[in-house]
Amino acid sequence: MSKKHVKTQKALSRRAVLKGAAGVAGAAIGSGAITGFPAIWAQEEKVLRYLGTAVNQSDDITKKVKADTGITIQNIVATTDDVTKRVITQPNSFDVLDTEYFSLKKLVPSGNILPMDAKKIKEFDNITPVFTKGQLPNGKVIGDQGTAPKKVMFLEGEHSTKFSPTPTEWVTLIPTVYNADTLGIRPDLIKRPINTWAELLNPEFKGKAAILNIPSIGIMDAAMVVESTGKYKYPDKGNMTKAEIDMTMGVLTEAKKAGQFRAFWKDFNESVNLMASGETVIQSMWSPAVTAVRSKGIPCVFQPLKEGYRSWASGFCMSKGVTPKQADMVYEFVNWYLSGWAGAYLNRQGYYSAVLSTAKANMEPYEWAYWMEGKPAEKDIHGPDGSLLEKAGATRDGGSYDDRMGNVACWNAVMDENDYMVRKWNEFIAS
Repeated sequence: MSKKHVKTQKALSRRAVLKGAAGVAGAAIGSGAITGFPAIWAQEEKVLRYLGTAVNQSDDITKKVKADTGITIQNIVATTDDVTKRVITQPNSFDVLDTEYFSLKKLVPSGNILPMDAKKIKEFDNITPVFTKGQLPNGKVIGDQGTAPKKVMFLEGEHSTKFSPTPTEWVTLIPTVYNADTLGIRPDLIKRPINTWAELLNPEFKGKAAILNIPSIGIMDAAMVVESTGKYKYPDKGNMTKAEIDMTMGVLTEAKKAGQFRAFWKDFNESVNLMASGETVIQSMWSPAVTAVRSKGIPCVFQPLKEGYRSWASGFCMSKGVTPKQADMVYEFVNWYLSGWAGAYLNRQGYYSAVLSTAKANMEPYEWAYWMEGKPAEKDIHGPDGSLLEKAGATRDGGSYDDRMGNVACWNAVMDENDYMVRKWNEFIAS
């Protein structure tokens, strides 16, 4: 689900281990970063062990943080599931945590992460209301099925593990990045309009379809498909009953047995290769992955669908094991992250920054118009690493920020203590 861009996306995998992550982790272990105890450094050193899925991590960001703040970031990259396991079992092995909102109902009760004090976040009042109110800056209310951030963003108090339905000073995650996902397609191979999630299971694409193999995300794509066929209307597809989970997985299992799926991908690069090679023509996809395929000169579209988008979001908090000095550094790092350079960097990858105003101030007007306003590019569009993404005149798939986020139907599914959904998903993959 994490994470240099487009051209170097092979090294950046959202919600998946980076190629070479073992080397990163090994370096961290060799340096004493993962010892089970808080990091120790010389008086002049500023070091933070950053655990995440790589959606917000890159060498460019690490270098910029060091240049601007003097903080050395030691990246610890893991899959979404492994990040959750590490938080539960090894809270002293990291300082700052980058995770997704859907994992909070499992992580918060553990007591292993500390809430963030909103009063210490300089741009907190400028965070988009997508997180705090479940609406766009223009006031439009968006879909909140599943783990909409507003449901799990606030805690009742500094030492509470109970979510607050209204804003408080104590925040579970300071949001950083989010997006609205849909299906990616190869229009040159399909050669007809695609406008509904139901097409993912259309026998026309037998052996040419793929779905994302991360339970809390994949099951939401499946639910969007089930609902679009008219088979069932979920009261909340993001928080299903056991019976609803069984039914949903039954639909997927039937399709799998019929040979519908070419693959169940976890790795960003795998999703790109499947589409670029033509092995799949329709699949769960992330916006930057579509851009990566197109950067190869291959037609690929991040297809708007009439039922809407499935959204996701991530943010920062810290381990309960941090020292006061480390906690101060975490706040310094998070405040830097929201100050605009990183937001612009992520926007150029196809994601959205939590603080739109600071990201905009760090982008050229023509870039903002392309990425955020849905306008044709006045100049060639380049990725964060300088590689050419689109020629002048191109428009972004899905249109403007308001078009995309305004049509969010749901968020990733709830991950909780019982993990029945995860168990059933894994049984489906193994079947």
